[in-house]
Amino acid sequence: MKMQKILLMFALLLTVRSAAALNVFACEPEWAALAQELGGDKVTVYTATTALQDPHQIQARPSLIAQIRKADLVVCTGAELEVGWLPVLLRQGSNDTVLPGKPGYFMAAESVRMLEPPTRLDRSEGDVHPYGNPHIQTAPRNIAKVAQALAQRLAEVDNTQSAFYAQRHQDFAARWQQAMQRWQQQAAPLRGVSIVVQHKSWVYLQDWLGLVEVATLEPKPGIPPSSGYLAEVLTQLRQHPARMVIRAAYQDGRSSEWLSKQTGLPAVELPFTVGGNDNAQDLFALFDDTLAQLLGALK
Repeated sequence: MKMQKILLMFALLLTVRSAAALNVFACEPEWAALAQELGGDKVTVYTATTALQDPHQIQARPSLIAQIRKADLVVCTGAELEVGWLPVLLRQGSNDTVLPGKPGYFMAAESVRMLEPPTRLDRSEGDVHPYGNPHIQTAPRNIAKVAQALAQRLAEVDNTQSAFYAQRHQDFAARWQQAMQRWQQQAAPLRGVSIVVQHKSWVYLQDWLGLVEVATLEPKPGIPPSSGYLAEVLTQLRQHPARMVIRAAYQDGRSSEWLSKQTGLPAVELPFTVGGNDNAQDLFALFDDTLAQLLGALK
């Protein structure tokens, strides 16, 4: 009788453990949203940043260390986007499960083709990323590639639920493919449209939609513009006109608003990631709103 009770308690313990949600630590809102899409009720997702924060400039706060300490899977962009804070979290979190080289360490940028790899590495050139531009989430085809890789990683980390993650990915991929076809049709008027960007945040969006960048409001990535530099941009736009100036929701809008007043160009604040405005509350709505704003600026 005693042995039966022990076996029953052991079976109950295994059941509770298998039913426990996988703890996912997501560096950015887009990967938190994707992990939730693929993991459903099998995951508990913590998001380290918001859409109104610059992902380059995050402090390794004690609350983040506490979250990474209990994580089963860390999902971040990588490509050194989080180089100023993620290594500190991993070191101080003392969680071997999520260190580089372990299944619990997932970097989304490893699943896509990186654009704009630098020809030389020199900090005098501003915020230069050695592996290429890390803002991969601005193109939906990148989201599709990351989703496939992340679903496989979820199944590897939590193999008791591998069939569940495979089914969730299949469902998501079908809906995402339909949405991409719709977005591609809607975006046809944007091909070849000239834009000014505030920061080099949009190269994947530009590559996807065929937008043409004619000026940047930062003299070098991450360096605020001087009044003299902005005057140069005005001169440049007389020779190469643009249709709009775009920035991310987290960025200071003063320079783009100044340019808008000087030129009459629409200043478009795009969400950049999930939660960037009231409309962009999931991955699908993120691209719905992005396209709606870009198309609206053409009118």
